[in-house]
Amino acid sequence: MSEKVTETPFQFEYEKQKRKEEMKQQVITFALMIIFTIIAFAMVLSGLDKLFLIPILLVLAAVQVGFQLYYFMHMSHKGHELPSFMFYGGVFAAFLCIIALSALAWW
Repeated sequence: MSEKVTETPFQFEYEKQKRKEEMKQQVITFALMIIFTIIAFAMVLSGLDKLFLIPILLVLAAVQVGFQLYYFMHMSHKGHELPSFMFYGGVFAAFLCIIALSALAWW
C-alpha cells in the first residue's frame, strides 16, 4: 500500500523560496556569461597583442566552464557528490597530463 505524503504549508513555502533563489542565481550567472562573451569578442576585435589576449580569453573561458558546471549542470546540489568527484578527478588528471607533456616538450 502506498501512503500519500502531504506537504505542509511551511514545506511548500520553503521549496518555493529555494526554487526562486536558484532561478535568480541562474539568471545572474547567465547574464555574467553573456557579458564575458561580449568582452571576449570585443577584445578580439580590438586587435590586442596575442600574448596579452590569449591568457585573458583562457581565463574567461575557464570561468564560464565553472559557471556551466556549478549552476547549469547542478553540480552544487545534494546527491551529486560522486559525479562531481569523478568529474573534478578527471579534470585534475587531464591537468597533470598537460603539465607533464608540456614539461617534456619544453625540455
